Amino acid sequence: MIKEKAKERLILGIDPGTAIMGYGLVQEIKGNVGLVSLGVVKMDHLDDHPLKLKRIFEKTVSLIDQYKPDCLAIEAPFYGKNVQVLLKLGRAQGVAIAAALSRDIPIFEYSPRKIKQSITGNGNAGKEQVASMLQRLLKFTETPQYLDATDGLAVAVCHSFQRNMSEPGKKSYSGWEAFVKDNPARKK
Repeated sequence: MIKEKAKERLILGIDPGTAIMGYGLVQEIKGNVGLVSLGVVKMDHLDDHPLKLKRIFEKTVSLIDQYKPDCLAIEAPFYGKNVQVLLKLGRAQGVAIAAALSRDIPIFEYSPRKIKQSITGNGNAGKEQVASMLQRLLKFTETPQYLDATDGLAVAVCHSFQRNMSEPGKKSYSGWEAFVKDNPARKK
């Protein structure tokens, strides 16, 4: 596994989609996070699914080559009502991951719920709530035309917020039971 740089890092966040892919870049310096860029890649004009995947790959490589991020944070596909949508999102995510792998960039995946929880404190928050919180956190006023852009940015910020969990000596827990098992003296 490729390791990330310490103290300062540039994080590329991607919200994969086959109609619109959102992306955001944040610069983290000594724990402070700042906005670098955000945007979308529109593919709704393309009828051929493989062409959409090619566009995702090319744009992800282009972003990596342009900004030289230290890592890629990506939203995991989720199952809604249609398994076909899940399969298409999984392909889109896989192509973005392949693009990062082609440039030896470490990859971190987060569930939609984890991202929303990290940004707003509510795992069921709407896209508008996430966008509004990001505007406050990163001090920008422009509202993007597509909330997919702030969704991509949210993935990058979520990864930045997870830093303390990935530091050496820190342990991540999968739930309360695992925490209590490893910390019996703290149970009261």
